[in-house]
Amino acid sequence: MIAPLGKRGPELFEWFFPTRTFQAMFGKEGESEGVDAKYASSGNTGFGAFILGRNMFGPVRGEWPDENWKGWWGDNPPYHAPTFILTHYPRAPVVMEGGTTFHFVSDGIEAALMQAKAVAGGRDIKIGGGVSTVRQYLQAGLVDELHFAISPVVLGRGEAMFAGIDLPSLGFRIAAQEATEKATHIVLKK
Repeated sequence: MIAPLGKRGPELFEWFFPTRTFQAMFGKEGESEGVDAKYASSGNTGFGAFILGRNMFGPVRGEWPDENWKGWWGDNPPYHAPTFILTHYPRAPVVMEGGTTFHFVSDGIEAALMQAKAVAGGRDIKIGGGVSTVRQYLQAGLVDELHFAISPVVLGRGEAMFAGIDLPSLGFRIAAQEATEKATHIVLKK
């Protein structure tokens, strides 16, 4: 069974699913006001480029067997901007509907960031995950702001985001925190 968000992972996003931001991805209306809607919008709009780890792109491991897999999202991914996929295996870019082009970067996180900056037009770049990717950028001192939505859900094991990472020594402080029934939103900034 393929589970892009992991076993029971969708439960972590119950705060996000009803928002206008999420529903608009499917041509539907959603909640436009409230704390969860505010964080959904700010966390998913206005970016000039995205960087994702390969697992965020799909389940294919090792060498690319062919060019058939084009991501978890179908023909119109939610990014609508150049999106750089960290991988050890080169692949030609994949142009999708809605302005998303997936670029595959096999020479490290700094190279992906340089390429993203070159096309972002001065706008922010979002490190979209997964945990290993975010950890690499944090450890390299290349993250300015983090938004965490902590959902009241108990799951099994997974990757630890902050194991061995001292956020205060990296210069982070809590800039905002707001809670709803479905999530506590915490923003950390340098």
